[in-house]
Amino acid sequence: MMKLKYFLALILFFGLQVTSWAQCAMCRASVENNVSNGDTSIGAGLNNGILYLFVMPYLMAAIIGFLWYRSAKKKKAKLSLR
Repeated sequence: MMKLKYFLALILFFGLQVTSWAQCAMCRASVENNVSNGDTSIGAGLNNGILYLFVMPYLMAAIIGFLWYRSAKKKKAKLSLR
């Protein structure tokens, strides 16, 4: 029963990936159409969205690294006081 759940989750995961790949061509066609008509606001919004998605993982890693560093520093200072 557990293997069936894992198998179905795997199929669902890969099925959703195919759906998300189809959106890239639609966005590109929409931006190209709007830019050819002289409207660049959609392209600029799409670029901002791409930058947002690009920065978030690095920002999260930096925050986790900072919190880890601060915790280790406090722990080291606490041990040196003993």
